[in-house]
Amino acid sequence: MNAPLNAPLNAPLNAIRIVVADDQDVVRAGFGALLDSQDDFTVVGSAPGGVEAVRVCREVHPDLVLMDVRMPGMDGIEATRRIARDLPATRVVMLTTFDLDEYVYDALAAGASGFLLKDMQAERLFEAVRVVAAGEALLAPTVTRRLIAEFTRLRPRAVPEQALAVDALTPREREVLRLIAEGLSNQEIAGRLVVGGETVKTHVSRVLAKLGVRDRAQAVVAAYESGLVVPRSG
Repeated sequence: MNAPLNAPLNAPLNAIRIVVADDQDVVRAGFGALLDSQDDFTVVGSAPGGVEAVRVCREVHPDLVLMDVRMPGMDGIEATRRIARDLPATRVVMLTTFDLDEYVYDALAAGASGFLLKDMQAERLFEAVRVVAAGEALLAPTVTRRLIAEFTRLRPRAVPEQALAVDALTPREREVLRLIAEGLSNQEIAGRLVVGGETVKTHVSRVLAKLGVRDRAQAVVAAYESGLVVPRSG
């Protein structure tokens, strides 16, 4: 299960190409079987650790990696950092056992586009893969926002570069960034601001460009680290 896999001959040309990285054989096999059950997914590789995950991704250039946070040798955070640096088109979704895993914030800062609990339902997994592969970030308001807020509150970080980047945003762009940090989708932001969806997409693209980040997950991290968004207690 560790070497790159060839895509099935009957896989659609536009199928989402996925690598699964987890140190437990059963977990890797289980996720692989679930993902391959969908016509628009194809598992092109798997890895039992971070070093292997980076190697496999460099070889097969997947669209998305399901990455365990805790693995022997190189952990999922460092592997994510290297994949985000070397393969900017490859998205990483972290897998964790606990919804307040102490490493998840670091994973998002390293370049992950979101995280999932290992005990999620299959339909949630499928939805998440499609959302992230489409270029969005997995920022469910109920869990991800709470997690980021909790860890930025417990571990405050002064990041002058982020503050300067946020200062360069227009008032409207800062407002959009605040709503992104709340976990709102583009459609929800459009409703809140009473503007069209294309207008929101333009604002979001400009926010990401000015912040120098590649997706909404990193935009949320920047919003907290800059002080634009202050975590609320409780």
